[in-house]
Amino acid sequence: MPDPAPAPHITGPAARDMAARYNRADFQAWARRAHSTGGCAQPVHLRGRVTHLDPQTGQILHHYSTAREPGGVLRVACKTRRASRCPACAETYRADTYQLVRAGLVGGKGVPASVTSHPAAFVTLTAPSFGPVHTRRTGKSGALVACRPRRGGGTCPHGRPISCTIRHAEGDARLGQPICPDCFHYAGAVLWNAHAPELWRRFTLAFRRYVARSAGLRVADLREVLTVSFAKVAEYQRRGLVHFHAVIRLDGPDGPSAEPPAWATLDLLKAAVDHAAGAVTVTSPAAGDVPAIEHVWGSQIDVRPITTTGELTDTAVAGYIAKYATKAAECVGTLDRRIRPTDDLADLPVSTHARRLIAECLRLGALEEYSGLRLAEWAHMLGFRGHFSTKSRHYSTTLGRLRADRIDHNRREHDDVTTGRLPFDDDQVLVIAHWRYLGQGMTPGEALLTAALTGKPLPALSTYERSSA
Repeated sequence: MPDPAPAPHITGPAARDMAARYNRADFQAWARRAHSTGGCAQPVHLRGRVTHLDPQTGQILHHYSTAREPGGVLRVACKTRRASRCPACAETYRADTYQLVRAGLVGGKGVPASVTSHPAAFVTLTAPSFGPVHTRRTGKSGALVACRPRRGGGTCPHGRPISCTIRHAEGDARLGQPICPDCFHYAGAVLWNAHAPELWRRFTLAFRRYVARSAGLRVADLREVLTVSFAKVAEYQRRGLVHFHAVIRLDGPDGPSAEPPAWATLDLLKAAVDHAAGAVTVTSPAAGDVPAIEHVWGSQIDVRPITTTGELTDTAVAGYIAKYATKAAECVGTLDRRIRPTDDLADLPVSTHARRLIAECLRLGALEEYSGLRLAEWAHMLGFRGHFSTKSRHYSTTLGRLRADRIDHNRREHDDVTTGRLPFDDDQVLVIAHWRYLGQGMTPGEALLTAALTGKPLPALSTYERSSA
């Protein structure tokens, strides 16, 4: 194995740690394991053994122990979807999500190519306004214009200007921050995030009811002639509220393998989205100083047809959804971990706006009326506790199937008992295994070496400080 490329300008403890790992006698074996985990930045550390026995004779067919691994520890990939924690594993998740979404638009992975003729649209559902925030706006010509100009100027009830004439750059830290933090409805914002999954569920029900009513059918009879398939991802806006991007497709009764009825058109799909988005509500109860709130979708509803050529292609949609499947609330300036009881909110490395949203989650989470929302547990996600990436059963293949196919491919490619094929059929042997979890992560020096060996990017240094065995 070639030596790793030198890492210039690295000094201090990280450099010493890297040198110590590189000069160890088991470095080559450690480097091979780093490659086998795909450059994972926070590998899981396991210690244990696996014994394969012939159930008839008791003969040991094969025995594996982590004693032969560097440091007596087996390192396996963490498989997280969060790019902020492990870019390497998140890239695998992103690629799988891309294949899953695209297969539902052009076929493949068990989906017939005829699915391209089915009506499909890219739908965006947003949150309502909870107060004006700094934003980046463009005019009709595409040129950047002032954030929130007000001809008469004026101030809000708290004495702050309600106008902003700045043309914000893309990386401006003020983007998404309230014009007046005291005017921003923080309780409404975190409660909307908490109820967004239920709003989506009710949206899908209302969508199906509208389609059935338009066809003169009962909802229970709709599945006999048409299937509504979707793949959805949640994305955070800079103001700290989630919105949903979804691919919605109309199929026949047997899913993508069957043609939908002639009356199932793109126009019907768009009308159903517009109706369902405006029809559904979720009400949160009054508690403390917070009144009962009726939560609805925002007014910005976008429905665009998906085609194999043109402005919005299957490739563009799959890439867009896959990109956000690996992200969380990082753009808001919050944490990628839960808030601990020992954390001092004032010392957390978060933006001022995120800190107030987190504080509101903790405050409302202590109220009995909101206990079911688990706001304190999901304060780092600003109240949202739903899945970031979901799909209906018939949309396309599954992430589990894609992972299984990758494992089968590795078994065919590598004759290695720790990751691949054995010289006998696993179904005909008795397997006795004992594993113990030791920790997770890497030291900074190991992280630098892994990045040099595999060419994978590094996450924040704090990722490695959670280590390790």
